[in-house]
Parts: sequence; C-alpha cells; structure tokens
Amino acid sequence: MNQPLTHTVLSAENEIFTGRGGVSRENRCRGFIPAFYDTHSCQAIVSRFANGAPAPLHVLEGLPEEWVVARDKSGRVAAVKDFVIAGFIQHGRFYTREQAAQAVSHYWVTRAQESEEREGNGVSDNESRF
Repeated sequence: MNQPLTHTVLSAENEIFTGRGGVSRENRCRGFIPAFYDTHSCQAIVSRFANGAPAPLHVLEGLPEEWVVARDKSGRVAAVKDFVIAGFIQHGRFYTREQAAQAVSHYWVTRAQESEEREGNGVSDNESRF
C-alpha cells in the first residue's frame, strides 16, 4: 500500500525534482500550473489555497474534502489519500512531476541546440530576436 500524500512527501519530491524542471519555480515559465491528480477517478485539480485562490506551488489545504485523510491539531490538511499525486497541468493536460521534468528538459535541450545553430551561422542570440 502506498503512503498518503503529506507535506513531508511533497518536500521529498521537491528535493528529487529540483534542477530537473519538476518543481513549480522551474517550470512555471513554460506554463505548468501546480496540480493534483486522483489516480482512481482521473480527476485533476489545480493547487489552491484554503480560500480557493490558485497557489503557485503544491498546497494540500485546497483539495476536496473527500481526498483528505488527516488534519493537524489546528484543522489544516496534513495528509490526503494515497492515490492522489502531485504534478502539473499545462494546456488542460495533467503531467506527473517526471513528465513535466522531461518536457522542460526537452525545451532546454531544444533551445540550446537552436542557440548553437545560430552561433554556427554567425548569429548571436540578441541578433536572432530582431
């Protein structure tokens, strides 16, 4: 059985995916929005604060009550069901952290190749923008 999704799990995932494009601060510029996915119902939900405002990172507090399995002493969400995963939505499609990291990595590699091609043709990045 999998473990419930908690703040500790989210922190561990952030450590694993930092530098690879699988965290919000590294993929936001590519249009990825922090989200959660219920693997049983196939429902994806944008990460939100408790007040309903979209969150710029993964926040458990705004998830549906039926996903919540534990709250802390102050009533804040401490854990959600083990079949809920953190990821991202881009253009209406859910991406796991690994998929988002791959997509961002592909973007970085493509940009580097394009830059090398321009430099090989004697065109600098600054000149290619105009």
